[in-house]
Amino acid sequence: MNPKSTSIFDLSPAEKLQLVEDLWDDLAANPTVVPIHDWQKEELARRKTNLVNTPASGLSWDEVQRRIRAQHGR
Repeated sequence: MNPKSTSIFDLSPAEKLQLVEDLWDDLAANPTVVPIHDWQKEELARRKTNLVNTPASGLSWDEVQRRIRAQHGR
């Protein structure tokens, strides 16, 4: 007897979303194991420098949400 192999691609959309959530939670619980590339560190440093030098270039969370909702009609 050969049991049928189940693939993640056979999961329902709800099951796939739950799997993604579980994987994300696992990574978030162990952030030191998630690799950060040098280019990512450089980009974060560039953005931080820009924000420090030009504070008005940043947006509040409320403004970010407003723009997203306006763009996507929600």
